[in-house]
Amino acid sequence: MKRELDIVVISDVHLGTYGCHAKELLNYLKSIKVGTLVLNGDFIDMWQFRKHYFPREHMQVIQRVLKMASRGTKVYYITGNHDDALRRYSDFSAGNIHLRDKLVLQLRDKTYWIFHGDIFDVFIKYSPFIAKIGGKGYDWLILLNRFVNNIRTSLGMSRMSFAKKVKSSVKEAIKFVNDFEDTAIQMAAEQGYDYVICGHIHRAQMRTVDTKDKRIVYLNSGDWVESLTALEYKWGQWSLYEYDEADYEHINPRLRVETAEAHDDDEPETEYSPEIIFQQIVQRAQTGERASL
Repeated sequence: MKRELDIVVISDVHLGTYGCHAKELLNYLKSIKVGTLVLNGDFIDMWQFRKHYFPREHMQVIQRVLKMASRGTKVYYITGNHDDALRRYSDFSAGNIHLRDKLVLQLRDKTYWIFHGDIFDVFIKYSPFIAKIGGKGYDWLILLNRFVNNIRTSLGMSRMSFAKKVKSSVKEAIKFVNDFEDTAIQMAAEQGYDYVICGHIHRAQMRTVDTKDKRIVYLNSGDWVESLTALEYKWGQWSLYEYDEADYEHINPRLRVETAEAHDDDEPETEYSPEIIFQQIVQRAQTGERASL
């Protein structure tokens, strides 16, 4: 039985990189039925994308999102810094898929401001080359982390995150995260929003802050590289989902990703290469396809 949700927000999936937990994300997406799915930036990592590395599970995540859209889920793809090449095609819609740089929603008399958050990153804003070098180093750190965790789990030990340890021990990293959240909250208050939802910093968070102007709720959906988290909205309440492998060990095998041959709920997946999917996105944008929201 799939869990029914009104809204799900995920960010920083980084498809096309070694650190992406595509298999786990696919398990999660197959376990839910959602009205609106928000991909809040860095869904496909175009900075690190290489033709020789785009595993089957990564492609299946894209296919799953497309299938969800075909079955009625409204999908908003919000651009981030690692998929900033798509920003030239922002504000186009094709069926239930909508490409945006930001999104404003109205829910129960509250206004939500949703965007990736890289506009606060001074290095990305003023020095993209330096930021891309940092992204490459981060990708290799995550790859090393996964190798170490495979050894730890085989020995019955718990997983650990190198990146989280670095972020929690380096003063500059702590300051950047705090400044990021404070800036997002202050800007939301100045512009009259009640909620601000971001990604980018790979730290899931739910905070309520009283500013001099108004009360602001700050939400961050985390990522699918380190924390494997998502924001879920149901019955007017937000909650933070954290992936747990144990939740998928004794469920219908059709909800799992198989290593040899993956099956969908009721029909086989259609195979597409990354190049074909990217080409279709660009072609639809260039021809100006639109759909009402």
